[in-house]
Amino acid sequence: MNIGNIEKDNVFADSSEIEAAVERLAVRIRQDYKNKKILLIGVLKGSFIFLADLARKMEIDTEIDFIGLSSYGKNRISSGSVRLYYEPKIEVAGRDVVLVEDIVDTGLSTAFAINYLNNRKAKSIKLCALLDKKCRREVEVNIDYTGFIAPDRFLVGYGLDYNESYRNLRNIIILGEE
Repeated sequence: MNIGNIEKDNVFADSSEIEAAVERLAVRIRQDYKNKKILLIGVLKGSFIFLADLARKMEIDTEIDFIGLSSYGKNRISSGSVRLYYEPKIEVAGRDVVLVEDIVDTGLSTAFAINYLNNRKAKSIKLCALLDKKCRREVEVNIDYTGFIAPDRFLVGYGLDYNESYRNLRNIIILGEE
């Protein structure tokens, strides 16, 4: 598949739209957590680019850690089974946590992560998702900060992947059939 054609013809959100959404989310989080230190926990691997950009724009005291969850493997559709493969190293108990997701679709992984953080006695948990694919939801989750409502299409770029490819694209692309 030719990356140049993907980037040109199938753009869902270009880099300037993404930057504006990240700025908007950062401002809201900064307002909500003014004078507080928060713990940002990114869901690996997809959130890493979004999390980095968001953290730089927030301009408040933060710590950053990650949680690794897998439900897709090499498929375009969630397996429905969530596997934890990386636990946060920073203590969660008593902390205000913002869970950072690249995309919330079925809600299974997100609900798993929220339950995990609740079980570790986080003081509060808010969810920030760059993309909300509401049409695929199987488990209801409350997204406190949303960048875009996503179509029922497979998206790649800006951290999102297909079989570990395309994460490095600057735009969010609708991946066509191969």
